Amino acid sequence: MAEGKSVQDKVIVVTGAGRGVGRAIALLAAKEGAMVVVNDLGGDERGTGADRGVAQQVVDEIVAAGGKAVASGASVADADGAQSIVETAVKTFGRIDCVINNAGILRDRMFHNMTHDEWDAVIKVHLYGCFNMSKAAAPYFKEQKSGSYVHYTSTSGLIGNIGQANYMAAKLGIVGLSRGIAMDMARYNVRSNCIAPFAWSRLIGTIPVDTPEQAVSVELAKKALTPEHIAPLPVFLASDAAASVSGQIFAARSNEIYLFSQPRVVRSVHRDGGWTPTAIAQTALPAFRTSFSELKPMMDFFSWDPI
Repeated sequence: MAEGKSVQDKVIVVTGAGRGVGRAIALLAAKEGAMVVVNDLGGDERGTGADRGVAQQVVDEIVAAGGKAVASGASVADADGAQSIVETAVKTFGRIDCVINNAGILRDRMFHNMTHDEWDAVIKVHLYGCFNMSKAAAPYFKEQKSGSYVHYTSTSGLIGNIGQANYMAAKLGIVGLSRGIAMDMARYNVRSNCIAPFAWSRLIGTIPVDTPEQAVSVELAKKALTPEHIAPLPVFLASDAAASVSGQIFAARSNEIYLFSQPRVVRSVHRDGGWTPTAIAQTALPAFRTSFSELKPMMDFFSWDPI
């Protein structure tokens, strides 16, 4: 591996790479020596519309800097579209080494007002999109006995946020999908990890703020949480230096990198003869209460400014 070229000659697909975090990842991957498939439908933050020129602009930037890239305007929400993205990588560059599942949309609404269409749209792009892309790449990874998936989850799913039940469900579902892939494909030397990014983007800009404190946090985020801070972590996870890393959940926030815990038993209680509803209320509930997870939204949980 050449000096400073962490993913030299690897073929990396980045979905949602026309703008924001995805664009920053694609540019850095190319700078680090990768051949990049820049995938972006070119829609707005709600996933409507299409403009292939959005992905092509990033390709042009990469090529102008001396890198190699090709554009794809297919939708990850469609299985055939995802297959075509992977085939673009293989036909253009001869192989595929990493899929970075970054594409996403929002349909924010309080749960009791959420429509089925708003639910379906978010689940299709995020959860189905990750599955479709991962499934399409799996035969190539299995045959070559190598490969890496990097899926984008969110602290909205890991911790919670108001008015995003569809997004939360999709993003937490991606965590389960990633771990399943990591376990099922370990025998083929294929790894799978998740990242929860903290970056100012079109999607984050649509989340409403309800308090002056949240408004201040948003202004700080615009300045400190740039997509360029996010890009090094997924590029690292695509590299051979991350060969021993799989099934993990990371987060990147300005100059900070976090490793998230995953659900494990925190307390247990035993009662000879079994339990009744009354006994649970009298004994188990008091024992568990101090270990209950608080219903705090993500912005309250991360109460300190980006470092």
